[in-house]
Amino acid sequence: MALPFWNSKKKAPAPRPKKSALREWADAMVFAVVCATFIRWLTFEAFAIPSSSMEKSVLTGDYILVSKLHYGSRTPITPLQVPLTHQTLWGTQLPSFSDLVQLPYHRLPGFSEIQRNDAVVFNHPEETTRPIDLKTYLIKLCIGLPGDSLAIRNKQVYLNGTPAPRGANFQFSYYIKTDGYVQEKFFRKQGITEVYPAQGGYYLHTLPQTADQLRTFDFIKEVVLLEALPGEADPRVFPQAPATYAWNQDNLGPLYIPRAGATVAITPRTLPLYEKVIRVYEHNPDLEVKNGRLYRQGKEITRYTFQQNYYFMMGDNRDNSHDSRFWGFVPEEYVVGKAMLVWLSTDSSTHFLDKIRWQRLFSRVH
Repeated sequence: MALPFWNSKKKAPAPRPKKSALREWADAMVFAVVCATFIRWLTFEAFAIPSSSMEKSVLTGDYILVSKLHYGSRTPITPLQVPLTHQTLWGTQLPSFSDLVQLPYHRLPGFSEIQRNDAVVFNHPEETTRPIDLKTYLIKLCIGLPGDSLAIRNKQVYLNGTPAPRGANFQFSYYIKTDGYVQEKFFRKQGITEVYPAQGGYYLHTLPQTADQLRTFDFIKEVVLLEALPGEADPRVFPQAPATYAWNQDNLGPLYIPRAGATVAITPRTLPLYEKVIRVYEHNPDLEVKNGRLYRQGKEITRYTFQQNYYFMMGDNRDNSHDSRFWGFVPEEYVVGKAMLVWLSTDSSTHFLDKIRWQRLFSRVH
C-alpha cells in the first residue's frame, strides 16, 4: 500500500565538500584583487614622482596618493586590462592591456571642479601609442582654467590681463660665476639639488630667494637669471609654428584656453592653436587641413564649438619642466585626479640610513 505523500520521507541533501586550503587562499586572493581594483579605480591611487619638474612642491622619489573623488572618477576606457597594472606586466615590458575594446569617456560626479593652482595628475597629451587612460601619468599645477586668456611675459604668468601670484615653490634657472670648484655639499646645504658644471661656474635650478642668498658668498662672483627674450622663437614651444607665433617658454600668448560650449573662429592664424584639440581631443579624425584651413568632406569649417573643457598645466620648476608651454592644452577627459598626500619619500642620492625623508611622510601636497 502506498504511503500518503505527506508521510513520505525526503532524502537529506548531501553535505558540501569542504574547500581545500589552496581553494580558500585562491578565493581570498580573488576577492582582495577585486576590492583593490575597485578602490583604485573609484577613490585613491598611489603614484611615484620620477622627475624634478614639480620641485619644491613634490620631490623626485615622493610617493603620493591621488584622489579621484575630487574631480570625479573616470569610468574605465580600456576594460581589457590585467588588474592592478597600468601599462606593462610587473617587472616586464609586456603590455598589460588590449585595446580591442574602447569604451566611451564618462566621469562620475566629483566633490569639486579643478581649481587654479591645484596639483593635478593627468595622462600625457603627447603620447600616441596607448589608449587615453593608459598614457603615462604626469603631475603639474593647473595654471589656466577653461575660458581664461593666458600670457607669459618675462617668466611672469598673466591671467585675463592680471599678473598671477608667484608660488613660494617656483624655481628658475641661474648661472653662477665662481672662483673655482664648489663642493656638492655646499649646494645641498642651500637646498639646491640640480647643479650642472659650466664654463667658469655652474648652471642650477633654485628659488629666487636662494639665488639672492648665493649673491652674499664671496666666492660667487655673479648670479644671472637665465631667460629667453621676447620675440625669440623656439620651435619646441606650442604651437610649434615659429613663423606665425614667435613664442618661447618665457614669453608666449595671449592664448585662449577652450571652454566647453565656447565657439572660436577658425582661420589660418588660429588653426595652429586649436587643430590638435579639434582633430584629436574632440575625436574628429575625418577632418583635414589644406593650406592652413580646416575641411570636412571638402567643406571648409570656419567656426568650431568645443565639446569639453581644457586646462593649461605648468611645473613649479619652471625652467626644467616639460608642460603645456610645449604640448598645449590638457583635455578634461585626460584628468586623473588631485594630488593630496605624500605617504613616502625617498632620496636616492643619500646613504642607506638617510634614504627616507622622514619630515615629508604624510605631508599634504601644496
